[in-house]
Amino acid sequence: MTGFEMFWPLVAHAFLVFCLYALLVVRRAAVVREGKVERIAFRENLAEPEESRVVNRAIANQFELPVLFYAVSVLLFIAEADNIVAVVLAWMFVAARYAQAAMHITGNLPLRRLFFMLGFAILFLLWSWLVLWMATS
Repeated sequence: MTGFEMFWPLVAHAFLVFCLYALLVVRRAAVVREGKVERIAFRENLAEPEESRVVNRAIANQFELPVLFYAVSVLLFIAEADNIVAVVLAWMFVAARYAQAAMHITGNLPLRRLFFMLGFAILFLLWSWLVLWMATS
């Protein structure tokens, strides 16, 4: 590898999180404008309408499993194990997260579960790649 290829998937995942936050702002503004909830409900963490709650949960989900993705990505870079295998797996993980987030906000539970499990398996492979690299170096 020539440089920081391992970090581009992390940037792409961060972009997903920023997009979800933007969608949350849009949806919360809409439910306030429509009179479904008062603005204070968000500050006080009161009942949130489904339109925005689903996006809020999609955001929270991006800070669960991806924490292990960020850790393994940095470790692969430090160990100089960030070769084409690792980079391709990282991009596959991020693609699965984009798909999973899309299914989350559209309510497609079967596909959401499928993309979550795909991302989980890819993340397991990334960690396995790191362990294999360390064991053979």
